[in-house]
Amino acid sequence: MKDFQKYIDEISPLEKKTFAVLQECFRPEQLYKNDFFVKEGERAHQIGFLKKGILRAYFLNPEGKEYNKQFFIGPAIIGAYSSLLTKEPNKIAQQALSDSEILVADFQELEKLYDKFHDLERLGRKIAEFYFLEKEQKEIEMALLDADKRYLNMRERFPTIESIVPQYHIASYLGISPTQLSRIRRKLSTS
Repeated sequence: MKDFQKYIDEISPLEKKTFAVLQECFRPEQLYKNDFFVKEGERAHQIGFLKKGILRAYFLNPEGKEYNKQFFIGPAIIGAYSSLLTKEPNKIAQQALSDSEILVADFQELEKLYDKFHDLERLGRKIAEFYFLEKEQKEIEMALLDADKRYLNMRERFPTIESIVPQYHIASYLGISPTQLSRIRRKLSTS
């Protein structure tokens, strides 16, 4: 739980009493490589703290082609946020790309604590703001930057990802083909 508390404190510190109540909501779980934290079409109920490991968030187009939307490398907060808020079926699956250690809590149980613990509500808002800004940044990059620059930004954001994640997942995240990614990597290694 020390990793969890350190992560929380960096976002928005909680009072000791609040953190004690919060940690009681979470239980440890293990995700093995290829396990799902949440599947497409299911209604999400849980939020998690990824202690160690890496997950991808992805969706399928009508033809069944996968598009990686996001990578989560521990420590990170994970969960199908849109489904949690709307109570609608989830559209974006979250799958472990490595064996992963997580802490899991029921989202509605946490929401009930917001009225009682305003520092916890502030933490929830700051986490939502962080993911909003991250989503907006990715959308801007996809629209305005060429593939080389998107690749360099990804490497800066996730420095260890290439040693863990298969090239086709990285290419999908960047919105390019694996062949294009190979060309970019080759070009940049000779620069």
